[in-house]
Amino acid sequence: MEDQEIIREFLVESTENLARVDREMVELERQPQNTDLLASVFRTIHTIKGTCGFLGFTRLEAIAHATENILSELRSGKRELTVELTSVILDAVDAIKRILASIETGGEEGPVFEQNVLACLRGVLGPGEEKDDEPARASEPRRSTLAADPAAGEESRQPKSSLVSDAGLRVDVGLLDRLMDMVGELVLTRNQVLQYNAQREDATLNTVSQRLNLITTELQEGVMKTRMQPIGVVWNKLPRIVRDLATMLRKEIDLRMEGAETELDRTIIEAIKDPLVHIVRNSCDHGIEAREVRVEQGKPARGCLSLRAFHEGGQVNIEISDDGAGMDPQRLRSKAQERGLLTAEQAQRLSDRDAVNLVFLAGFSTAQTVTNISGRGVGMDVVRTSIERIGGTVDLASTPGQGTTVRVKIPLTLAIIPGLVVWAGGERFLVPQASLQELIRLEGDAARTRIEYIQHTAVCRLRDRLIPLADLNQVLGLTSRRSAEEVSILVLQAGDAPFGLIVDTISDTQEIVVKPLGQHLKGLNCYAGATIMGDGKIALILDVAGIAARAEIFAAAEEEGAADRGAQVAVSGTLTSSLLLFRAGEFRRIAMPLGAVSRLESIPRSRVERASGREVVQYRNRLLPLVPLAGMLGSRAECQEEEQLHVVVYRAGSTDLGLVVDEITDIIQENVLSPYGSDRPGLVGSAIVGGKSTDFLDLDAVAGWANLAGEGSLANLRRMLSAGEQPAAEKGVMGEVAS
Repeated sequence: MEDQEIIREFLVESTENLARVDREMVELERQPQNTDLLASVFRTIHTIKGTCGFLGFTRLEAIAHATENILSELRSGKRELTVELTSVILDAVDAIKRILASIETGGEEGPVFEQNVLACLRGVLGPGEEKDDEPARASEPRRSTLAADPAAGEESRQPKSSLVSDAGLRVDVGLLDRLMDMVGELVLTRNQVLQYNAQREDATLNTVSQRLNLITTELQEGVMKTRMQPIGVVWNKLPRIVRDLATMLRKEIDLRMEGAETELDRTIIEAIKDPLVHIVRNSCDHGIEAREVRVEQGKPARGCLSLRAFHEGGQVNIEISDDGAGMDPQRLRSKAQERGLLTAEQAQRLSDRDAVNLVFLAGFSTAQTVTNISGRGVGMDVVRTSIERIGGTVDLASTPGQGTTVRVKIPLTLAIIPGLVVWAGGERFLVPQASLQELIRLEGDAARTRIEYIQHTAVCRLRDRLIPLADLNQVLGLTSRRSAEEVSILVLQAGDAPFGLIVDTISDTQEIVVKPLGQHLKGLNCYAGATIMGDGKIALILDVAGIAARAEIFAAAEEEGAADRGAQVAVSGTLTSSLLLFRAGEFRRIAMPLGAVSRLESIPRSRVERASGREVVQYRNRLLPLVPLAGMLGSRAECQEEEQLHVVVYRAGSTDLGLVVDEITDIIQENVLSPYGSDRPGLVGSAIVGGKSTDFLDLDAVAGWANLAGEGSLANLRRMLSAGEQPAAEKGVMGEVAS
């Protein structure tokens, strides 16, 4: 029994150390002079060899001993590390892993002696070394690790007690899972006691319940910490995978990893292992080009694959980026049509962003041939399913010729999460706090005026940014019970973009225990699970992404600097911009950068006045010049008889302008294709946006039409007036005043 415990400890420790050796050997291949890395690899193999001798595993000892001899020659400078020699050592490491697995499953080293690996090691060492690496005879007395090889000097002395062994204790994961379940039930009981106590005035009960709350919280945090593991546990095997794939594909690939210490719940770690490996394999195979192709395109010969992990908003973000060929949206559309996944009409309507995400469809592949790495159309759909199964999201962004980035967002844990309690239609729901950005409450006039409509879609401006709104009552088919004088909005994150969810009432936050829904309810994409509340009743947990999808919320992120990129449309290639679309007279589809828009207003025609011969309105304690866009473009407006003017307010220099249009039609984020310049006054050019021809407004021309070119002189006039001075009748100044 004692031997069994020793063997078990040996297997666990050796497996952990060998996982590190894979990474260290790949790094050592790039830095052959790194003595610290070489010493670390040597110590691991030396320890395994010595313990094998003690336990009588002669075959394992023979391979470990031969490997150790090679590493010793590398340390002494007798050999130089080459690609071929690295492969030999890694093959030996794999053989050691196989023998360890055989010992774990059957208690013996197994029927396969790994003769080929041993012969290869001996071939490297030469005939003079064969005697030294013969397996230890079973009849020899067992040796402890410390006495295994006196010739190795100080390396053979890993101390009798280490901080790891003293401070750490390996616990069966099944026991931790059961403990976590029990803590979850305790949290539910705690919530019930707290709610019961809130309805009574009992000093003794209040003291006891507060003490129970404190102990439960500390116990919950403690148990959660025992289940947390660094994501580096998953990443350790990636350097070896990338190295082997690069060798097989005859490519040169650097792997960079950042944030390996980022911690996740053990169940999450297990769930993301295979998806991450698949994404990395795809990046090596499909993404990064061969050396000669990269050089021809002016790129560095070595491709770069980057992994980054970090905490954000109660979630863990993982980004896998490569600087490879990227993806061509049009080619993806064509492939989807060829495979019968989309009709021609559906493919044409797809934005470039959605076209790139076609790779997540089942059966989709762009590989020309099927290999043992990829090409069967099975993989990325499984990746998305696996990530979404644990409450995460996966998104893909790609730029042709520049590379691809896969972004994965996953929760820290699946068991107990903080949630916000909200009400809609008389029913209680919970929203995971990780998806919550902020809360907005509108009262009185603000409740009636702050919510605007574009193409029958409700939007709300939040710090100069328009966010789409969804009403939870409408999404779930409930009858609203809120007052018309009060509106409560949750600003939530769905994918890369925020949206607002209107609810009847916001209550409070609670620690909730997530209970999965039954199989017959799996099709309800609006719900992520259920929980038991403090009063013993069940409440459903909302799936934020599902709510956004069901409400058909526009969830594309508004890009920084959209105004600058939009102004360059006439001279650039393919751009992705957030655009406001409207029509004016005969011009049915005009666009301007959404980032340039301050507000969208509906102004009664009766409020229009005239100043300096131009139409203006009093707007926020100042005069807002109005520019009738149809008239400026030489067309007749269609809204002349309407009582309300549709006005786009935007900033021109230091002055606000009101652009009067016939109708505001949409807000979209699309790639701008095939732009060309225009000689039409007021237009900067035209391009294909969303599959339709679209004219782009020249904002500088609008400002010039409004006679704002002499802004510096006008500012000087304002300064003189504010100082009580009488301005001179200068031509430039008076010209502006008159206009």
